[in-house]
Amino acid sequence: MNTADKSRRLNEMRETAKLGGGETRVQKQHDKGKLTARERIDILLDKNSFVEMDMFVSHRCNDFEMENQKFLTDGVVTGYGTIDDRKVMVFSQDFTIFGGSLSETVAQKICKVMDTALKLGVPIIGLNDSGGARIQEGVVSLAGYADIFLKNTLASGVIPQVSAILGPCAGGAVYSPAITDFIFMANNTSHMFVTGPNVVKTVTHEDVTMEDLGGAKTHAEKSGVSHFTFENEIEVIQNIRKLMSYIPSNNMDDVPMHREFSDPKTVDLNAIIPENPNKPYDMHKLIEGVIDGDSFFEVHAKYAENIIVGFSRIGGHSVGIVANQPAHLAGVLDIDSSLKAARFVRFCDAFNIPLITFEDVPGFLPGTDQEWRGIIKHGAKLLYAFAEATVPKLTVITRKAYGGAYDVMSSKHIGGDINLAWPTAEIAVMGPKGAVEIVWKKEIERSSNPEEKIEALQDKYRDKFANPYVAAERGYIDDVIHPHETRERLISGLELLSTKVSANPKKKHGNIPL
Repeated sequence: MNTADKSRRLNEMRETAKLGGGETRVQKQHDKGKLTARERIDILLDKNSFVEMDMFVSHRCNDFEMENQKFLTDGVVTGYGTIDDRKVMVFSQDFTIFGGSLSETVAQKICKVMDTALKLGVPIIGLNDSGGARIQEGVVSLAGYADIFLKNTLASGVIPQVSAILGPCAGGAVYSPAITDFIFMANNTSHMFVTGPNVVKTVTHEDVTMEDLGGAKTHAEKSGVSHFTFENEIEVIQNIRKLMSYIPSNNMDDVPMHREFSDPKTVDLNAIIPENPNKPYDMHKLIEGVIDGDSFFEVHAKYAENIIVGFSRIGGHSVGIVANQPAHLAGVLDIDSSLKAARFVRFCDAFNIPLITFEDVPGFLPGTDQEWRGIIKHGAKLLYAFAEATVPKLTVITRKAYGGAYDVMSSKHIGGDINLAWPTAEIAVMGPKGAVEIVWKKEIERSSNPEEKIEALQDKYRDKFANPYVAAERGYIDDVIHPHETRERLISGLELLSTKVSANPKKKHGNIPL
């Protein structure tokens, strides 16, 4: 074989590899409304930046006549490229080859790019579309999953890990995405579950569809497993690119800074808090009036809506935002909102992203359901996350800050760096009505008109305690500001804290109340 023949062979093998499982299977993939592994990579990465690794790998299994069914790449496309000129490692499972199932060699390919990502300090992005473990390889495929899980765990908090679920993801396959930082799903084509509908029916006698059991809507609204949900694959992949613009490449890098930014949307912050303290308002509007225009990228938008978390920019600074939402359950903290916010806070802390907290919280949600399901330990997770975080922490109390929830929401007492309050802030052990019914119980009982007495005492309590000035007197609040001053003060605070150095006591790791 001469040089020309060798060159021709290389080109032919490359073209064969790019065909995946063949044109028929590619067409089936398209008929399902799904892209191929390579089409997904082309959308994800900057044009012509992808460099493939391990294109010529094929499986080593000789059981069940598998030796007669060999495909180049063996079901996953791996390599590296750039997003907005920043390096990333990527793997994209190919459903056209053995349903994207995980073999020994597929696992080795994925582990290689993960190892490379960790070595280089760059994000790893996984585009998942797999039927699970390759049954023909038995325990070898299970070992491959475990190898991936370990590398996910070791990389956690060191490099960003992002998973897109773009097809089925079942059984052991779900645990790698679950360890990663963010999960993206697409409506109608993405599914995640530990056991599928048939097994569920056999074991529990429940009839459930794939969509209801583990579809994008289910995991976005009920389980909270998915962080982002979009209409189709293209939107999913485009928004992965968007996410990367807010976060650094690794835990030692600086957070991205955007020198060019737009003004916030026109919102009259001075008028956003209703006169009636029990009337709700939309915290999204407040956020829009403070951040750089259209920069808010919400995480878990449809899950535990009583708290808002997401990435944004303020004066070009990339920040993480945590905000109580008075328009949903009055903004109370419950189990789901505590878990949602705690995970987000810990991600931001791991990757040096400053935290901005907008606080309007009447307390923790009471009731037997919450208590029996462990609100104490789950609420403590949010407390732990904020207390442990060493990134710049800025808090703005807009209205209610009652009870233990005041402490939890990045208060000065657990390490808040700059704590501000609006004149409308009410910082107290509890709301006025509950407080007066305890403090002046006997006086109310003796009154000829208890309701009128309670009303009068509430006004007295508000004047005395339900304001920001008692806290400000003690230095628990650094300043009381007009609402329209918020953006300016946050930008100033972020610039001040840009050189913050803080370290927790030396330890292997803490024991967060899981």
